[in-house]
Amino acid sequence: MQKTATADAAMPAANPPGTAAPVPAQAVVFPILISLSFSHLLNDLMQSLIPALYPMLKQQLHLDFAQVGMITLAFQLTASLLQPTIGIYTDRRPQPYSLAIGMGSTLIGLILLSTADEYATVLLAAALVGTGSAVFHPEASRVARMASGGRYGIAQALFQVGGNLGGAVGPLLAAFIVLPRGQGAIAWVSLAALLAMAVLTRVGMWYAARLGPSHTAARAAAGATGVPGTRAIFFVFVLMLLVFSKNVYSSSLTSFFTFYLIERFQLSVQDAQVQLFIFMAAIAVGTLAGGVLSDRIGRRPMIWISILGALPFTLALPYANLFWTAVLTIIIGMLMASAFPAILVYAHELLPGRVGLVSGVFFGFAFGLGGLGAAAMGWIADAHGIAFVYQLCSYLPAIGLVAWLLPNLEKPKPAA
Repeated sequence: MQKTATADAAMPAANPPGTAAPVPAQAVVFPILISLSFSHLLNDLMQSLIPALYPMLKQQLHLDFAQVGMITLAFQLTASLLQPTIGIYTDRRPQPYSLAIGMGSTLIGLILLSTADEYATVLLAAALVGTGSAVFHPEASRVARMASGGRYGIAQALFQVGGNLGGAVGPLLAAFIVLPRGQGAIAWVSLAALLAMAVLTRVGMWYAARLGPSHTAARAAAGATGVPGTRAIFFVFVLMLLVFSKNVYSSSLTSFFTFYLIERFQLSVQDAQVQLFIFMAAIAVGTLAGGVLSDRIGRRPMIWISILGALPFTLALPYANLFWTAVLTIIIGMLMASAFPAILVYAHELLPGRVGLVSGVFFGFAFGLGGLGAAAMGWIADAHGIAFVYQLCSYLPAIGLVAWLLPNLEKPKPAA
């Protein structure tokens, strides 16, 4: 009797005439999400070595702050320009094994950086690492959504938190392994790219097995909803303003926080790197919490709370002592990071069926803004001092007020 009931429950209900068959609900595929998160960890760990090595490169190559900012620009602008293009292409022709192949560019970039003795070579190495990011992020974000089982916030958060953890570990790796042993130690870190390629090859096999009629049906069903034309473009612009406020401020911390701590509190390079690690770890916690909460309270409230809520703390940061600087950066990192999973999923809902394009635009836009912000703040720091940068940037979260313009796209949840 129980078997019959179970079989009947497993049978799909008949659809009314003239309606499309619904895409069957699936459970969250946590092994795939964890594999993507781990690969993201390795990817961003390797990338985070670049800003963590800025003090060493600045001293060895006799760079000024503007040149340091240009290194960030070379990395992030490359990723920014390529990601949307790759996203558009893979929306039409998914490339399951591009995830593993893209790591090759990061591998080459790190090997080149380990031997670079000229500023131009450092810029080229940074650009190659940026190319690896451009290939990785759009397709990995698509696979995370495929494996989400409808829990899009937590899926994107799990994917992104790996990158946050990698970004947090990178400065420690630089402080305690690369900096004491010199530039050549970067080559050993590049072995992480080989490990990531092996993991992503397995993910690509899972992805390839799920491409076909079911993927086409799911994409067609997703394309039947969304916000019409010009309204969707306007709301995407609003989301980009929010990403602007978040990423330019975050770039001020990731690119120049160590210099700020050394100049203001006379910390050693290693102690400053530990403080940067604490900030990056707070970003990882905030990202995961933001994904979980956005699935519970909704994307729009999460965006509103995370960005605008950071404003009082960013305004206080330039005037805090060393202890409160550490406390405030933890709060700021958690609040600001909690926005991005909600922003990305909200954008996916605005433009359904365009996961690669949306992910490429928003990851790429975030990289590009971070690079442009780092370059601009480098020039400002040279002209007015590094402390002035944090006073100026403290007002950026006020842009979070534009979240009020966003409509609620989420449908009411049916009763159990």
